Amino acid sequence: MTTEEFDAFCKALPGAAMEVLWGADNVYKVGGRMFAVMGPKGSASFKANDVAFEMLVETGAARPAPYMARAKWVYLDDLGSMPGEDLQAYLKQAHAQIAAKLSGRMRQSLGIG
Repeated sequence: MTTEEFDAFCKALPGAAMEVLWGADNVYKVGGRMFAVMGPKGSASFKANDVAFEMLVETGAARPAPYMARAKWVYLDDLGSMPGEDLQAYLKQAHAQIAAKLSGRMRQSLGIG
């Protein structure tokens, strides 16, 4: 997956928005809460569920994200290190996890079912 594909995919998720933080990182949010981050050199991190976090880290597909591992975030050194379809599935899951924690009113205002 290229950086352009990553950006377009994350922005296309329901209610998603992107802002640049920490100098040059693209931070993808839903309802003001982060679900994924893309670094300026093609690295990425995203929220994972407990099972996905353990599996990705144990198999070496990803590593615990600096500063965010306690919240089950994983880090990819390179977007190309994971098949695009797999990465898209994990990003959808990350978005859904964060969206599920939003209030019903917030989800409704963002058009999230």
